[in-house]
Amino acid sequence: QVQLVESGGGLVQAGGSLRLSCAASGRTFSNYVMGWFRQAPGKEREFVAAITWGGGGTYYADSVKGRFTISRDNAKNTVYLQMNSLKPEDTAVYYCAARLIGGVATTAYEYDYWGQGTQVTVSS
Repeated sequence: QVQLVESGGGLVQAGGSLRLSCAASGRTFSNYVMGWFRQAPGKEREFVAAITWGGGGTYYADSVKGRFTISRDNAKNTVYLQMNSLKPEDTAVYYCAARLIGGVATTAYEYDYWGQGTQVTVSS
């Protein structure tokens, strides 16, 4: 079993920044591919970013490329999402997810464990 707990969400003005954290426990964190997804009201959950187990590979949705950065600290069992130049359309609940087997994936069903989510609201 893997437990994931997100933090760092909040209300920010457009153009501002937030840093989300996701703390993992329960199994060997360094073996997982980690991803961030988001879900806005009335919309499906969408891929935001993912990072390989060693941190050497990162992948982003086109909508966040150049503005968001995913990273991980395996010693702290934590993955981060640095979000800069935030836009109102980034408003959503952000979820981190762990994939135990396989490489990086960009669809939600390929991930095995999920956090409870953290709300990010960007005002215009």
